[in-house]
Amino acid sequence: MTRDRDPAGRPRNARPRDALGRPLDHRRAAEGEPRVPDDLTLAGADAAALADQLLRTGRPFHAHEVLEASWKSGPPRERDLWQGLAQVAVGLTHALRGNARGAVTLLRRGAERVRDYQGQAASPPGRDHPYGIEIATFLAASDDLAARIERHGLAGIPAADLRPGLVNP
Repeated sequence: MTRDRDPAGRPRNARPRDALGRPLDHRRAAEGEPRVPDDLTLAGADAAALADQLLRTGRPFHAHEVLEASWKSGPPRERDLWQGLAQVAVGLTHALRGNARGAVTLLRRGAERVRDYQGQAASPPGRDHPYGIEIATFLAASDDLAARIERHGLAGIPAADLRPGLVNP
């Protein structure tokens, strides 16, 4: 089978995916979730709002794709913010897929990167709530979730704890 490619010849994975981002066989395309376009260029509040919606509906893999697009297309000074949020979303994906170790690693790595963003010199106003993102609340939830998974595993984690909000509704 040949690899999917975009019009410019760059490799793309057009396979359908399930709600947790796992690739499905092409024959199961009808079961797949809507994909985040490879060329998505949402930024700021629009990206935060869409990622929030995806996280709250239990689709952290798809939220990761939105956040990743923002880190790749956004201003360099916001790279740590978007990349860290994307890593937390991947950590949530690992948790939902049953990978406790991967979940803890990515939840912590992502939270640290967001903290790096907050600690940058000459912080502009709004560094704690960029685009309506509730950074302190989101980081506290990520830290708490990582600690609970590390101590007790995934079995006792309520599903709602794996669907954190990113912005204040």
